[in-house]
Amino acid sequence: MAGLDIFNAKAFSMVEMTAAVNKTPYKPGFLGSLNLFAPKPIRTTAAAIELKDGTLNLIQTSPRGAPLEEGKRDKRNIYYRETVRIAKGYTIQASEVQNVRAFGSETELESVMEVVADALNGPTGLIAQVEYTWENMRLGAVQGIVTDADGSTIVDWYSVLGVSQPAEIDFDLDNANPAEGALRKRCDDVTRKAQRELGGLWLEGSSYLMALCGDAFWDDLNAHPEVRDWQKNWPAAVGLRERTAWRQMDFGGIVWRNYRGSDDNSTVAVPADKAKFVPVNVPGLFEVAYAPSESLPFVNTKGLPLYSMIVLDKDRQMWARPEVYSYPLHICTRPGSLFRARRT
Repeated sequence: MAGLDIFNAKAFSMVEMTAAVNKTPYKPGFLGSLNLFAPKPIRTTAAAIELKDGTLNLIQTSPRGAPLEEGKRDKRNIYYRETVRIAKGYTIQASEVQNVRAFGSETELESVMEVVADALNGPTGLIAQVEYTWENMRLGAVQGIVTDADGSTIVDWYSVLGVSQPAEIDFDLDNANPAEGALRKRCDDVTRKAQRELGGLWLEGSSYLMALCGDAFWDDLNAHPEVRDWQKNWPAAVGLRERTAWRQMDFGGIVWRNYRGSDDNSTVAVPADKAKFVPVNVPGLFEVAYAPSESLPFVNTKGLPLYSMIVLDKDRQMWARPEVYSYPLHICTRPGSLFRARRT
């Protein structure tokens, strides 16, 4: 039997476990792969968000020698929001490591670590569940409202920043006889609105608008006459003519993506008849603050995305418990730039 005293080895210390977890390759969801959220490690439990409301003003002409018009300092606002905690553990009973030692050169420590690694890094392990939770928070943040596992609101950035949520746009995709050019006009309209809301944050040649589409919205978009004509005349669209599910295309100056969420298409998902427009490559628009762990070795240090530890049954040596923690706050600094669309 592999002895549980192995868990007292240096490899299972809180600091060593955290270092090992953070070296593990991250398996992100689609929004994670876009690197939308700039990481901001912080040393406190609350993140400070400072917004500077810079505006351009016309200068009235004046006669030579006249007094100059006096400029005004840009208005600054600071908002504080507490980070949240994502935490979960998995108890490994002694029976799970009974006779776990493999044949050959594998050591007892390596064999027991395989059990721990599976609990942490398996397909449904603790880290995968944290990543799944992050993707849900990202999907909320790119819509301006970060939600919890039960659907409740963690933070409504419209409310925090005193911004009205833009009205949903009807893309009229179910119209059997749409007006010629109507779809492109709607694309241009939402792009202009997003750029005007972002002002100087939008970088020409780098920033772009992406639409995360639900299944029904995506299907009707691909069936739209304007899109079908575009696909016929663009050789690179041959793949979209053959199979479109969970693919993406660039149409009307917007990158359209059929967002693949959770398998139940509801826990982490874009509603079937909707599309969410996300500005991409816009510096400072999306950030994620990471607060330090509540454990003593990490207090007042810069926050890391993930922390891990092993909790031991010191009295009876009957179990060991890997635990993971994360203390993020997913931030959107300009929620007024986040537009929505419906199929009809």
